[in-house]
Amino acid sequence: MADNQPDTMETRPDRPKRQAPAKIDRRETAPPEPKRPSFVRRHPFWVLFGIVVLAALLVAAWFVWKIYFYPYESTDDAFVDARSFSVAAKVSGYVADVPVTDNQHVKAGDVILRIEPRDYQIALDQANGQVEVAKASIDSASAQIEAANASVDVARAQQNSANAALQYAQQEANRQQQLVKSGSGSVQSVQQATATLQQDQAGLAQMQANVTSALKNKSVAEAQKSSALASLKQAQAQAEEAQQNLNYTTIIAVQPGRIVHLTGAKGQFIDAGQAIATFVPDEVWITANFKETQLTDMRPDQPVDVTIDAYPDHTLHGKVASVQPGSGTAFSLLPAENATGNYVKVTQRVPVKIIVDKWPADVAIGPGMSVVPTVTVRPRS
Repeated sequence: MADNQPDTMETRPDRPKRQAPAKIDRRETAPPEPKRPSFVRRHPFWVLFGIVVLAALLVAAWFVWKIYFYPYESTDDAFVDARSFSVAAKVSGYVADVPVTDNQHVKAGDVILRIEPRDYQIALDQANGQVEVAKASIDSASAQIEAANASVDVARAQQNSANAALQYAQQEANRQQQLVKSGSGSVQSVQQATATLQQDQAGLAQMQANVTSALKNKSVAEAQKSSALASLKQAQAQAEEAQQNLNYTTIIAVQPGRIVHLTGAKGQFIDAGQAIATFVPDEVWITANFKETQLTDMRPDQPVDVTIDAYPDHTLHGKVASVQPGSGTAFSLLPAENATGNYVKVTQRVPVKIIVDKWPADVAIGPGMSVVPTVTVRPRS
């Protein structure tokens, strides 16, 4: 039975297959959900407040570290300093020789410049001649004094002799008068004794005058000797001055250093006091102008590290020598006048002197070159 039944699936004509209805994507047709705003947009005030607080904390932390923990103080307002001075001629004349050149290093005693010395040598010879003349005058006055002493001695001896003769004549006159009174003598003898007495009195007066004249001659000779001694001192002073002027014709270095801006040239006429060069001594230091607020812990002998702007590969080491007792403006040519109604407080700069342990020998370092010193004002933790 089952085999004789027709197969309906085989005899049924083909029908078009019904397609299943398409599925609708609800996600595409559904409206989009609203996007949630970010935290920054939802809380802008608190975000801004947090940023401000964080920045304030960072700034406060930096200041605390800088003030209480940072052990250094530095400034770029610093330079190499030295007591430079002008080399000038003491006397005038023509330049005979200039054995140095610009930027040359010289030692103490080295010749910088020579002036033609002929005129000054002549002046020295003349002064020495005046010294010899004064010495001769002294010798002559000394001889006159000795002669005056001899004349005084002779006059005094003659005075003594006249005095003795006068005494004898006085005694003889008295004796003749006694003889006349007794009738044993004659009037002629009395007259003769009286005349002798008068002659001896006159002779004694003359001898006393000779002694006085000899003493006056001695005083004149002594005065001449004093004048000659004064002339000798004057001549010696002139000779010493001439010798100094002769020495001034050679200008030498009194300390080691460098010759800078040399203007003297051979054959040039220079006047007394005219500058011929600038001398920079080897002794240089650093003048650092720190703010007054940086000096709280700065003391002498604190270590310093120095960097030279021209030679940044050279790091120098030194120490603080001293701190100027006052700001830089207080010692300037025109100090500030703060007694005004529109006063504005400005942090002042105070010069600090720094000594370098050893300057580099392979580079040229001079006054005015910029440096950056860093002072260790507190021990490193």
